Amino acid sequence: MTRIRVHNMTMSLDGYAAGPDQDLEHPLGTGGERLHEWIFETATFRRTYGDRSDGPPEEGLDDEFARLGDDEVGATVIGRNMFGPVRGPWPDEEWTGWWGDIPPYHHPVFVVTHHERAPLEMAGGTTFHFVTDGVEAAVEQAVAAAGGLDVRIGGGVQVLQQCLRAGLVDEMHLAIAPVLLGGGERLFDRLDGGPHGMEVAEMVSSTRVTHVRLVRATP
Repeated sequence: MTRIRVHNMTMSLDGYAAGPDQDLEHPLGTGGERLHEWIFETATFRRTYGDRSDGPPEEGLDDEFARLGDDEVGATVIGRNMFGPVRGPWPDEEWTGWWGDIPPYHHPVFVVTHHERAPLEMAGGTTFHFVTDGVEAAVEQAVAAAGGLDVRIGGGVQVLQQCLRAGLVDEMHLAIAPVLLGGGERLFDRLDGGPHGMEVAEMVSSTRVTHVRLVRATP
């Protein structure tokens, strides 16, 4: 059975999942990369994106959670901000994402946007589909495309909030980093007090972050 999952969503101690002033130079917002230092060091991240450190790749708890984020995923849903910095109507089709010629997804990705654009087929098996009729339609299309595998909500914050408000999320993994951003996009804003219908199933810590796994609450 297809599950709707969130994995490796990192949040600061003061509740922010992205820094302020996201732009081409700061895709995660000012200071936002500090949130993700834990995953940059993992063996899984380095295999997928390349080395960002001179030290040896780290295995263990953080790497296990990083790896699980890709397991059994057949499609992904993301917001327009996560696809790129272009705002408003697409001026052209020159922008093809942050990831270069071979995006790391290797399956269909559904981008929630207000502006139509033709599907974008990339090397390595990733095709970006641009969905203009809301996040629920994007999730529905992703489930159909996943072929019985799971659908991952890749972010950003606003798309995840819309999915939580609609009660679409079955499981959510948060990595809480020992960082204070002081501004940006707060993960649990605009949810009338929090992610209703979810309960904590697991909480474990490494030396870098605390991992919290939430699941849909049992009726």
